[in-house]
Order: sequence, then structure tokens, then C-alpha cells
Amino acid sequence: MSKPRLVVLVSGSGSSLQALLDACETDQLDAEIAAVFSNKKSAFGLERAKRAKVPDLHVPYAPFADQGRAAYDATLAKQVADFAPDLIVLAGWMRILTPAFLDQFPNRIINLHPALPGTYIGANGIEWAFNSFQNGDIKHGGCMVHYVIPAVDEGQPIDTEIVPIFPHDTQDDYAQRLHAAEHLLIVRATQKALKALSTC
Repeated sequence: MSKPRLVVLVSGSGSSLQALLDACETDQLDAEIAAVFSNKKSAFGLERAKRAKVPDLHVPYAPFADQGRAAYDATLAKQVADFAPDLIVLAGWMRILTPAFLDQFPNRIINLHPALPGTYIGANGIEWAFNSFQNGDIKHGGCMVHYVIPAVDEGQPIDTEIVPIFPHDTQDDYAQRLHAAEHLLIVRATQKALKALSTC
């Protein structure tokens, strides 16, 4: 029986992608990564895919600038669909996806976000959480993996992880602790999402 197929979208270093690659390699995650896509040619995540002998594809936005986000997303969706993914994982993907992409994969797109549900929507979640802690507004930070819907970072959470912030921390200290938690969380949540699909 073939394993569930993942397509992973990245925009940067791909450290969370690496966690998924390692988990698939060691059978900690019962899945295979069919392809890795990035909107940035310089994203090191593409190099991680190449090293793992996983197809790596760069789909730049610039050629679609005059046509708009929906045209880009429709093209991206078509290329992703060619790999027949069971689940699409956004692991540091820094573009907001429109319904032109989302509607092609209903309930099959999940996103890693460096904040807990209902807090710090959008970019800079690490900085916001750290500053909120310094101001005494929160007692800890955290991260989540959630289903992707058109409303940014507001889809149903699949799993979360609380990450402590200590009084002596720098923002970089907290960021390193958060990223370590993300690498564990993304594997765990991906397995949960795949299990949910198999029971549908």
C-alpha cells in the first residue's frame, strides 16, 4: 500500500521541511514528500529537497505581477496537483493563498504558524509574543498548525504547542526555542491531519 503523499510549500530556510523529511525517512511520519515548491529561488528549502532527492520547483510571482494573485495561485495549484498530493503543508510559506488555490484542495492544506490560536495573526508572531511577554500581557508563547482558509491564520487548529518565555530571554532565545517546538509540532500535526483524511 502506497504512503500518503505530501507537497510542501516553503519560502525560506526550510528547517521545518527538514523535520518532515527526517520524519518520513525514519518512518516517524507515515508519508512521503512528493515535491517541494517555493516562490523564492534562493530558498534553502529547495536545496534541502534536492539533497533528499525530492522534486524541487521554483514558481516565481514576478511573471504574474500584472495578472494578480489569483492568476499566480491558479498556476501554482495546477503544478501542485500534478503531484497528486493527499495533503499540502505550508512550512514557512510566506504568501497568502487565495481561493484560486485553496478551492482546489478543500480541507487538505495545513499551515505552521508561530503563535497560538487567536493571537498574533500574520507575520512577526515571534516578535509580537516576545514583546507582549516583556509588557506582562502574556505568560508564554507558542505555535500551532491549522487548516488553511481564506481568513489568514484563522482556520481550525489541528495541534498546538505552548513554548515558555523566560525573564532572561532575548528574542533570539525565544525564537530558537519556538523553532525547536515547531519542528516537533509540524510532524505531529501532519500525522493527525493525514489520519483525519483517512477516516473521511
